Amino acid sequence: MQLDFSSLSAAQAYRWLASTVTPRPIAWVSSRSPEGVDNLAPFSFFQVISDDPATLMINVSNRDDGGLKDTLRNVRDTGELVVQLVSFEFAEAMNASAAVLAPDVSEFAQCGIATTPSERVSPLRVAGAPVAFECRLLEIQPFPRATPNCHLIFAEVLLAHIDDAVLTETGRIDPQRLDLVGRLSGSDYTRALQTFSMKRPE
Repeated sequence: MQLDFSSLSAAQAYRWLASTVTPRPIAWVSSRSPEGVDNLAPFSFFQVISDDPATLMINVSNRDDGGLKDTLRNVRDTGELVVQLVSFEFAEAMNASAAVLAPDVSEFAQCGIATTPSERVSPLRVAGAPVAFECRLLEIQPFPRATPNCHLIFAEVLLAHIDDAVLTETGRIDPQRLDLVGRLSGSDYTRALQTFSMKRPE
């Protein structure tokens, strides 16, 4: 089978990419509007892209009507965000926070998700999240530049909160205890519990 992407619609291209490039980590992003409304939303076009400076990239697509999502507007206007990783324990809450709500409605309140204050930035953190990165905005890039249908958020990690419960006795991350969920396609997700090791060549 071959796919000529030049002949596919954007929706078709998305379905093929989203069902093959898997599993994708999920950035559960909390932000705060200039008016003080706390927002929380998941994004699976997400990755760490640099360690110096420590930088995360989140792709935020436009709304179906072409408008900007609350997360993007908040990060653009305040320059701050928190990126949580999603363990299986929080899968249902993460999914609930994907609902489209009015800008003046907080997903934390609407979905009953507990919060805890951040230390370096104003957006709240998800209480109990296994990993949370407090970040400041480095830049936002519209993509593609000529006719953007999404925006790439580049966020510098200032401070990481890691639950001691996911650490081994030597202080390293235990993937089994972390128990992250990954995005597949459609309504499907996976749990990152089956692991194996390989040594890189010298």
